[in-house]
Amino acid sequence: MRGLKKKRRIQVIVLAVVALGLSSALIGYAMRDGINFFRSPAQVVALPPAPEEVFRIGGLVAEGSLVRGQGETITFAVTDGAAVVPVSYTGVLPDLFGEGEGMIGTGRYVEGVFHAQEILARHDETYMPKEVIDALKAQGVYKEPNG
Repeated sequence: MRGLKKKRRIQVIVLAVVALGLSSALIGYAMRDGINFFRSPAQVVALPPAPEEVFRIGGLVAEGSLVRGQGETITFAVTDGAAVVPVSYTGVLPDLFGEGEGMIGTGRYVEGVFHAQEILARHDETYMPKEVIDALKAQGVYKEPNG
């Protein structure tokens, strides 16, 4: 009887370890597309990511770089003061998107151009995403909003 209890206890422990490992693997697999690392333009230029890697880039839209193309394709450049990365985006831009304004884009960096799948802009005059502020402060080009 005692051997049976010990055997059953070992089976339960092994089953729990297998279930924990399987659930961890499933969670990791489900989140693989949901985790996007943030990079500043200087980081992208210094160490370009692989073309299949999806990540977020943020900074200020460079002055004079916004070009509206044929149809919905828009090109512009994003900068953090240390580097400039050209961006291509097909879609409708947010209302508050503009030159000199903060933005974050999600997409891929292919052959020297960031191909954005999503563009986020500041939602009012004072807000800027923390990642963008940190990147701009690191380059010494961040200006506190008046207010």
